[in-house]
Amino acid sequence: MTTPARVLIVEDEKQIRRFVRVAVEEEGCEVVEAETRAQGLLEAGARQPALLILDLGLPDGNGIDLIRDLRGWSDIPVLILSARSQEHHKIDALDAGADDYLTKPFSVGELRARVRALLRRGSRSADSASPVIVFGQVVVDLSRRLVTRDGAEVHLTPIEYRLLTVLVGHPGKVLTQRKLLREIWGPSYVESSHYLRVYVG
Repeated sequence: MTTPARVLIVEDEKQIRRFVRVAVEEEGCEVVEAETRAQGLLEAGARQPALLILDLGLPDGNGIDLIRDLRGWSDIPVLILSARSQEHHKIDALDAGADDYLTKPFSVGELRARVRALLRRGSRSADSASPVIVFGQVVVDLSRRLVTRDGAEVHLTPIEYRLLTVLVGHPGKVLTQRKLLREIWGPSYVESSHYLRVYVG
């Protein structure tokens, strides 16, 4: 018997969450729910879903930041469901690492078709990366956004933390300044190398 694919829905509106849950369960999937960005990241680390369905407007932050944090340790497909229909919102989400974008309101048929497509793609490139990275005395728990050294918590600014996660997400690889600037600050900052020098310093 095939194990059902696990889908994580991160959405703060209960009615939309229920609607999406029913549609996804009709595809034979197991569903896990979260209402906040922090809870979504924890569930992604603990449950290792095959697909993440994400709203951009969350009560404790932007869904785009969740995607960037997730991409530090996982390649699971991400489907955005958002009422934000302007082109720049879609571009920002896709540049941050989302795989697809569906604007609210949407039909159940289209939602289910996109879920099927992303699950097919995800099954071909399944990634078993762990959300916990250890090097020397340093432990980076990406799902809890926690960095410790010798057991003591290391306090980092959001940019410092994002820079660290991009670096530890590419072990043994040389990363160009342009790639780091694009991953951390976004595509419009690829020429702003002074930002990188300040934070690395």
